[in-house]
Amino acid sequence: MSTITTLSFFRFSGFRNKFWALKMMQFAHSDLKNLEGQEFYKLMGSGKGAGFNPYPDWETYALLQVWNSEAAADSFFENAPIFQKYRDRSSEVWTLYLKNIRAKGTWSGKEPFIPNKELDPGNPYLAVITRATIRPSRLVDFWRYVPASQSRLQSNPGLIFTKGIGEIPVMQMATFSLWTSKDAMQAYAYSAKGHQTAIKKTRDLDWYKEELFSRFQPFKSVGTWNGKDPLPEL
Repeated sequence: MSTITTLSFFRFSGFRNKFWALKMMQFAHSDLKNLEGQEFYKLMGSGKGAGFNPYPDWETYALLQVWNSEAAADSFFENAPIFQKYRDRSSEVWTLYLKNIRAKGTWSGKEPFIPNKELDPGNPYLAVITRATIRPSRLVDFWRYVPASQSRLQSNPGLIFTKGIGEIPVMQMATFSLWTSKDAMQAYAYSAKGHQTAIKKTRDLDWYKEELFSRFQPFKSVGTWNGKDPLPEL
């Protein structure tokens, strides 16, 4: 049986809803940790703008989940009271279904993403998650180089969507990016000098206590972001 991953983004407006979402970073775990068919999850906040950012975006939160089947994921989104609460409080919700292509590294000591053998060769889209726990002694160095590493990201024509997400601000960070194709992602990754410099610094200075890099094939998109479905083709 092949696992699938879902990533949901929630946008909140108004003080009461934003405060509720912040509180749920602590209180939602009792409803999320023992879901039927769920093998791994992370409830995360986000940073301002795109990519890594130490300043929080109080409007946007994310829920990453790994399921033992698509049916288990569908059941959660259709029936789970906790998801209904999030949907009722949110001004916008977008969920992307993903099949893992490959993964390297660990997240909280686990290897949550297992390659899916049922990929669609006719589907060119690519999603990428990079995640790291930054060593406290390397925090200043890391945040000094981040702006340069992402200087060309937003202007890249092959980028559909990107957002910095994370469990603990400043120290435990991740980025999610969605691309028109593998070639578009690689063109950015290997041509942007700032990005290449950051990769080299990662190796030379040993920034990370734990890190993970994973690629996915998105196969279903539900909901909207900024008023539209980012992947209506799916």
